[in-house]
Amino acid sequence: MREVLHTFYVIVAELFVAELTFPFITALAARIFGKERLGKRYFPVRSFDFACVITAYRNIDIARALVESLLRQTHSNFTIYLVADDCLAPDFGGYDDRVVVLRPETPLRLKIKSIIYATQHFRHPHDYIVVFDADNLAHPEFLQEINKYANADYRCIQGQRRAKNLNSSYAALDSLGEHYKNYTERYVPHLLGCSAVISGSGMATEAELYLEYLHSPEIAEGQHLGKKMLQEDKILQNFVLRRDKKIAYARKAILYDEKVDSGRAVETQRSRWLYSYFQNVPNAMDLIWKGLTKPSFNQLYFGLVTFALPMFMLVGLGAVVGILGIAISPHGSEAVVAAMLIFIFNILWCLRLEKAPPPVWKAIWLVPLFIWRQFTGLFKMADPDKNFRPTEHKKMISVDEVLEK
Repeated sequence: MREVLHTFYVIVAELFVAELTFPFITALAARIFGKERLGKRYFPVRSFDFACVITAYRNIDIARALVESLLRQTHSNFTIYLVADDCLAPDFGGYDDRVVVLRPETPLRLKIKSIIYATQHFRHPHDYIVVFDADNLAHPEFLQEINKYANADYRCIQGQRRAKNLNSSYAALDSLGEHYKNYTERYVPHLLGCSAVISGSGMATEAELYLEYLHSPEIAEGQHLGKKMLQEDKILQNFVLRRDKKIAYARKAILYDEKVDSGRAVETQRSRWLYSYFQNVPNAMDLIWKGLTKPSFNQLYFGLVTFALPMFMLVGLGAVVGILGIAISPHGSEAVVAAMLIFIFNILWCLRLEKAPPPVWKAIWLVPLFIWRQFTGLFKMADPDKNFRPTEHKKMISVDEVLEK
């Protein structure tokens, strides 16, 4: 019996060691061997026509700064479609004819429904569709950078999201996670010739491909699930990867995103993310299988990245495995502890490579508090209809104010 327990523990320990060290090994490989492959398919360079879709729910005013930041883009070939879902605010006017405000007659109450509504009211066919959240802000060169990758024949392109606000420890810790994932889940795969993970906003997709995705069975069925629907960004990335297409990461296409600034907001947001993570596990496993049998390094790598446990669960369970191993397999326990130290080192290394701002570094000591809020968020997954509320956005600042910081 003891031998069976020992063997089982060693297998579990090896799995944790592999998952804990995978981000460091791949980051190191990207630093040594990685290279951005950005060839030019079109000559002369094309100025692609972008449909910028903004989804606002019950608060249209928060989108004003985003609209103004888009109107200042150095790339001028675009149209803005602002879907004001269940918004009772006064008239949203004063802009040129590139801004189209859409007000659904009946509340949609679901982001993907707002996106579909926007596509049904396009003024004319567009080359690419870019999705924004109402609280975002776009750097003046955002679309110009996206256009470079479109000219390199990428059909799906993710920009880099950064924090719009660092006004609290929670916001700084939220930004910490974004910096880490930007590097390990987006920049590293891109340098290694694989697909970046989609963030949820700031992604541009070729219109034909995106409309095909909107008409997919996953979207058709998901609309009827309401808050229990798999997040639309995960459906999109799975849709793209099943076709073995690559999602590019446009690191210089910068988008600013409002970060949560309270413990309650962390619980609500992370409970939605965790629910969606567990929903997506079968899809990640399917991509791993496809990557192994096809074979396709792009699908295999992406499947492994999206299958990986959320950071707080990986570290927490890793600590439990390390402690249990003291009595079962001391060497296995030592290996897990060493892997955890490598994992922590890699987080700090990636933050340095990402040039994380001082507030993020100062908040590192409060990581246990953030982990606790995520842990309590686990218990809200049982009743999505009751606990999954939209994140309240209230930081009304301009892109100029963000750039001056």
